[in-house]
Amino acid sequence: MSQKLKITAETRTDLGKGASRRLRRLANKVPSILYGAGQDSVPLTLEYNELVQIMKNETFYSQVLALNAEGKEQDVVVRDLQRHPATNIVTHVDFLRIDATKTIHVSIPLHFLNEEACVGVKTEGGIISHILNEVEISCLPADIPQFIEIDLIELGLGESIQLSELKLPEGVDLVAFLHGDDSHDTAVVSVHAPRAIVEEETIDEAAESEGEAGEAEDSEGESED
Repeated sequence: MSQKLKITAETRTDLGKGASRRLRRLANKVPSILYGAGQDSVPLTLEYNELVQIMKNETFYSQVLALNAEGKEQDVVVRDLQRHPATNIVTHVDFLRIDATKTIHVSIPLHFLNEEACVGVKTEGGIISHILNEVEISCLPADIPQFIEIDLIELGLGESIQLSELKLPEGVDLVAFLHGDDSHDTAVVSVHAPRAIVEEETIDEAAESEGEAGEAEDSEGESED
């Protein structure tokens, strides 16, 4: 696992919706909460500008972070992040303390390799469709991968890669299959024909059907004569 991202927080005593609004509007800070691991919840505040910079790293959402609150550093993961529905500005962050001896569930980004060199794209003229961009995994905190790679080099037109085909690091499981239910084995990525071609084929098929229907009517008319 790569070096942990670090984020600084301050404890807050001024609670409530009004206090949270004042923090965002007047102090450019984001209210937050730290909980879990059998300990009391601790209300926190984060510097908005620092948070925005750290969030640019995709591992912020899936990796173990080093949260420093009042000089005490703790290992945490982001459990929830809320945004304003109109402005998309972050309004609240939930951090979960982790126990190094217990498995956790986190969502990990997928990295797709060889998209342009993919057989279905390069030689068959298809288009790649990303059905999933992340997957939820279960593992010990120390085993959390930064991402999961999917090589598309041999994927042909009309083909897809399923969840069950992903190559996972040792000690990592997909949450979808933890209870042995294969019904959650959905497609992750596929290669399909461009829409224009599909629409053209549909039109041709419709025209052909109409032609056959017309021929059938003409035949019936001749029989009656």
